[in-house]
Amino acid sequence: MSTSDHGPARIDHRAAVAAESARFVSAAKGADLAAPVPSCPGWTLADLVKHAGSVQRWFAVLLRQRIQERPLSRDVDLRLPEHQDGYVDWLAASAAEAAEVFATTDSDAPMWAWGADQHAGFWIRRMLFETLVHRVDAELALGADPVIDRALAVDGVDEFLVNLPYAAPFAPKTALLRGTDRTVRFSCTDGDGDWLVRLRPDGFGPEANGPEAKELPADATVRGAAADLLLLVYGRLDRTADRFELLGDQELLAHWFANSEF
Repeated sequence: MSTSDHGPARIDHRAAVAAESARFVSAAKGADLAAPVPSCPGWTLADLVKHAGSVQRWFAVLLRQRIQERPLSRDVDLRLPEHQDGYVDWLAASAAEAAEVFATTDSDAPMWAWGADQHAGFWIRRMLFETLVHRVDAELALGADPVIDRALAVDGVDEFLVNLPYAAPFAPKTALLRGTDRTVRFSCTDGDGDWLVRLRPDGFGPEANGPEAKELPADATVRGAAADLLLLVYGRLDRTADRFELLGDQELLAHWFANSEF
């Protein structure tokens, strides 16, 4: 996986969602929507496009309503075209609808979210990585070599690790991520980006990031480029690939990756 490196930066999540959505649409435009998506077993490109557009519209509804508690239903008027040949234009319209809502949303507005950040900004940041990873899925399915901006990749690894402890309702195996104060470090080889996650008897979660995490001892460490680490935590790459360096307790790493599926 290749990476474009624009250096450390504060991420404009709204602009990044729009850019990733446009890249997704561009990849899918004119493609065979019956093509299988190997990184999403059982899905075709049509399924992937439908999923991405549905999530855009669902998040737009949540943000418009500024929901303050977990919604009881995910029913949304998707306005999905009857025929698949309209799916890609529908995805573009879905992204435009989400962008319109994002533009008028205060990221600091309190609202319910399933993750760590109980503000509207959670949903915009979540939308970014939902879109980015599935854009990569689409490009891989079509034989392209996806490029991931390094700053986005670093932010994406952070977003994943921060929210994973809250994902049990839809990622039940995370309940098995327990240990007697065992630590796993994720470390970027192409610049800043380090995270230390601690597994405790009662749960798990990131304990430190940045330079502090880099200096603390860890029972196991995974080192790789930021873009590769992002795709690793999302299960799009295997830790045994040559692009990763695995240090320390290999059983602990096996336990982590067997139970951290998002």
